[in-house]
Amino acid sequence: MISISGLGSQTALRLIDVTREQQFDLMRNEVTNKRGEEAFRERIGQITTPQELVADFEVYRFVMQAFDLEDQIFGKGMIRKVLESDPVAPESLMNRLTDTRFREMHLALGFTTEDGPQVPDFSDAEFLNNMTDRYYNRQLINQNDDQNPTVGTVLEFRDTFAEITNWFDVLGDEKLTNFFQVALGLPEQISGLDLDKQKELFEEKFNLTKLADPAERERLITRFAAVSDVLNPQRFRSNNIAVSILQSARIGAQFVPFTLDIAIVNFSASSLYR
Repeated sequence: MISISGLGSQTALRLIDVTREQQFDLMRNEVTNKRGEEAFRERIGQITTPQELVADFEVYRFVMQAFDLEDQIFGKGMIRKVLESDPVAPESLMNRLTDTRFREMHLALGFTTEDGPQVPDFSDAEFLNNMTDRYYNRQLINQNDDQNPTVGTVLEFRDTFAEITNWFDVLGDEKLTNFFQVALGLPEQISGLDLDKQKELFEEKFNLTKLADPAERERLITRFAAVSDVLNPQRFRSNNIAVSILQSARIGAQFVPFTLDIAIVNFSASSLYR
């Protein structure tokens, strides 16, 4: 994982975009990740119930990390009950939890559907590839979020915007709520209001159907990153190595390409968000 510490958020996003595949390759070759993925691919196909999943800690941990639920990893009893929950019954545990990560995992694994308990085919190649892709994508988001929360929030938005169907989908996620508050110029204090009132305020500012337009999404991202960087200037250090390279390499409006261990990166002010 390359460092984005000290970079402006828009520059950091561009750097991540042009080195994404190389970063995934690096993560896949890390010893811990290789061991976790191998255990997952070798043993998930033998698992038939939520009880068996939580009993195999290596496989269970890989799945939990793929859904960004590592902070809940020791709540095995609760996770088992979530995976056994009826997905349509309002009183089921899954539907009483406001954290959408649990629902995503429940639906992806499919141990229980509206028709009752199921025995999913976890040996399916498409399922295995989708889960490992989800795992590495989540690592990319989290590791960059640790360095720059603004960048992490943008990556989260990019990853989930297609699943947003109403404002309650946004309000159920802290990062998405922050993204839209900042991008739409709404004060964070509105989070203390009733959810219906918050929904009303967001609706007055933005029509969610516009998210289907890539240009509209880019406009939101650009505004969010710019405003967040102004509000958090302490993230940027003039002695950052990447900043120094960029500053010394600049000629006119064009940056001369420079070499990192993993890629050649071309920067230009005019092509920052193509």
